[in-house]
Amino acid sequence: MLDDLIFALRNFRRNKIRSFLSLLGIIIGVASVIVITSLSESATKTVEDSFSSAGLDLVHITGGFMQRRNNASVTFNETFRENLFDAVENIKSIHYTNTLSMTLSRGETTVTASATAVEPGYLAVNGLTLDKGSDFSISDNVTGQQRLLIGTEIAEGLFEDEDPIGQAVTVVAGNATFNFRVAGVLSSGNSMNSTDSTVLIPRGFYSKKIVPSAQAASVLVQCTHQDKAPLVSQHIKEYITFISGSQYAASVSSMQAMLEEYQQLTGNISLILSGIAAISLLVGGIGIMNIMIVTVTERRREIGIRKALGAGPNVIRLQFLIESALITVLGGTVGIVVGIAISAVAAKVMGNSFAVQWGACILAFVFSAGIGIFFGLSPASRAAKLDPVAALSSE
Repeated sequence: MLDDLIFALRNFRRNKIRSFLSLLGIIIGVASVIVITSLSESATKTVEDSFSSAGLDLVHITGGFMQRRNNASVTFNETFRENLFDAVENIKSIHYTNTLSMTLSRGETTVTASATAVEPGYLAVNGLTLDKGSDFSISDNVTGQQRLLIGTEIAEGLFEDEDPIGQAVTVVAGNATFNFRVAGVLSSGNSMNSTDSTVLIPRGFYSKKIVPSAQAASVLVQCTHQDKAPLVSQHIKEYITFISGSQYAASVSSMQAMLEEYQQLTGNISLILSGIAAISLLVGGIGIMNIMIVTVTERRREIGIRKALGAGPNVIRLQFLIESALITVLGGTVGIVVGIAISAVAAKVMGNSFAVQWGACILAFVFSAGIGIFFGLSPASRAAKLDPVAALSSE
């Protein structure tokens, strides 16, 4: 077999152009599969990195869109929080939030923003950090202190190059005017979790000065582990349906479940596109079959000499099978390298994290080798069946 392999390599060198054209179809097919699967994997990894672990363990609850029609509703108060803790397992913490529109002014500069009233621990749960200043304390929330956490864009708009920490800001919410002080500036988030225009206030202030004893508009549930988020989300849906009598009383969603759906969607799309790209492998295999038929015709005298010296049909068949398989193995190897290189460049240009589906690489390589054997079998069998006398008498 080693002699057949060496002989096949020598034959490739004698017919460089023919060998290159045979390789090209396999290279393009394998590279296409690798590029498609790698870009899909890179996009998924980029989404995962954007969500980060501080978002995948969260479940979001908001009021249902049909609660007015059927009078089924759920109130996000302290009783609901306590009962939810008792009813659903794998819950680490529950945070209430409210939103309001407000106008922030300093001197002649005015900024309109949507503010979120949050409870202590909100930053840590959402994976947010402060560029400067300090977070709200439990005391700030209990006493309803008039303190602000603002994004970098808000800070630059109001204070330009000045240090905003401790500075006074006039806030208009509804018909009321309040004097706030900046407690901290949030670090810039990623593209999927930008905090540049964020404004946070203590929820204690909201429930005391804006809407007394207000129920929460939304609930943020932190799970004990991100893998538990889809299960916790399902159990919360069942619990709310049970206490309200309607599955529409609240909307429950989790980033982990959304990410899994995204992975399934991109996986299906990648599979379909890979199947289309794999057609080029079949086309390349047909080309190899054609080339091998021509090769057998050209080497009839060689085949006749080998048979006259005692080579059996199996030896001749193996020789040509090795040649056709070697073409696709080499083409598959080069295709994987080219595909990974193109994927790395494309991921960098698009700003995505680079990732490779090694399973797809192995599958493409095995499939390309199988293509060589399958399409080389007919020419190899044809060579093995040649009559040595007729082969030697051919020109």
